[in-house]
Amino acid sequence: MEPDFWHQKWAKREIGFHQPQGNPLLTAHFQRTGLEAPARVFVPLCGKTRDIAWLRSKGLQVVAAELSETAVKELFAELELCPGVDSHGPLKRYHADNLVVWVGDIFSLQPEMLASVDLVYDRAALVALPPALRQRYSQHLLALTQSAPQLVINFEYDQSLRAGPPFSVTKADLRAYYAASHHIEDLAHQSLKLGKEQVDAHECLWLLKPHP
Repeated sequence: MEPDFWHQKWAKREIGFHQPQGNPLLTAHFQRTGLEAPARVFVPLCGKTRDIAWLRSKGLQVVAAELSETAVKELFAELELCPGVDSHGPLKRYHADNLVVWVGDIFSLQPEMLASVDLVYDRAALVALPPALRQRYSQHLLALTQSAPQLVINFEYDQSLRAGPPFSVTKADLRAYYAASHHIEDLAHQSLKLGKEQVDAHECLWLLKPHP
């Protein structure tokens, strides 16, 4: 997807992908990661997800990336945080109280800017990208995070029944992107109706652990 696609979504408030209460799969199964405060969690393509509030409530440090500055401003406002803002080349960095959000194209984010990561929480990044971009994204993510463990939420459905995003990402897709670097464990899945088309789908949660 071109950046303008997402900027227009936020400008038009076409943000049905945003979950006001956060994701129940995260809260129900996060303990399976074994992480404890003050571990550092990276949330790519974060939007203004309420999951960030939940992670911070557990004493975790959160670093995130998001294309839309509108989403990031709303995120900090809803968290009642007044961020510092500084520029780093093509990116901006919003930061306050155990939360850092890089604003701009995630492909401009470099490992030295992100620093150490204990877990990637990919709740909306992989499924937001068309197949042509996913391989590039997954390889960039591995380089950014030094192949850190991942908690990944995806959707599986008949892609012919609706246009993404969110796109259908299968277990075979996950294996194609990450099996060389990670063991992929199925933690949970739930049935749901997706989009205005009400397509039958499964929302799945996966834990990816780096190979020794």
